Amino acid sequence: MAIITISRGSYTKGKETAEKLAQKLGYTCIGRDMLIEASKHFNIPEIKLIRALYDAPSILDRFTYGKERYIAFIRRELLEWAQKDNLVYHGLAGHFFLKEIPHVLKVRINADIEERVKEEMKREKISAEKARQILLKDDYERRKWAIHLYGIDTADPSLYDLVLCIDRLGVDDAVDIIANAVSRPCFTTTKEAQQKIDDAVVAARIESMLIKDFPKVKCGIIDGVAHVTVFEDLAKKDRIERQIREHLKSVDDIKGIEIHIDPIIY
Repeated sequence: MAIITISRGSYTKGKETAEKLAQKLGYTCIGRDMLIEASKHFNIPEIKLIRALYDAPSILDRFTYGKERYIAFIRRELLEWAQKDNLVYHGLAGHFFLKEIPHVLKVRINADIEERVKEEMKREKISAEKARQILLKDDYERRKWAIHLYGIDTADPSLYDLVLCIDRLGVDDAVDIIANAVSRPCFTTTKEAQQKIDDAVVAARIESMLIKDFPKVKCGIIDGVAHVTVFEDLAKKDRIERQIREHLKSVDDIKGIEIHIDPIIY
């Protein structure tokens, strides 16, 4: 039992690999569907959320604290899926959202640019030159989006446990390699690892509950106690604490709440 994230570019057969891998392992496979679920919380029509994923952060920037809200809700959605275990997620920045979870196998799938050009030509019925321009622009926008939102370059191989190139390797070869890697003991869901993800889910839910009023909120769970940190004016300390406790009074999965206010320096 484990969790696998697959980062991929367009036309790298990453989606096909993820689906075949999930079928082989008997795991759940998710990608865009998770974004649709998140869009219900984010209150942005699905098409805008999907576009924000591929057209860089400009759409999110039109909303008040759009970046912070997007991260909070997408992280919550993915963590809730991951909590069920036995998951393959293919999409941008899955390794970022699950970085504190120890039993996640992080995979990057690349493909030769010439093969990608052929796929784009076939699908869109365009010239090789036009196809290459589209692919290079898409790669650039994806990297720009990830750097803006998370401060990571998705092309950096050090972010992954396994980097595969779908060139001489076929999809079935990639599936076998990933399945063999995830069978290693370090990716097994232990009791301690499950507790980490359970705590992360509770923390993510709390952040998503508070994000509208406190866009810079951070939460961590330690021994069942929610440690909530917000960046606010210390002069408003009492009101802020009352507001947070009122928001969280319906959360049953915590033993208590510790509120920390980091003062804003003007």
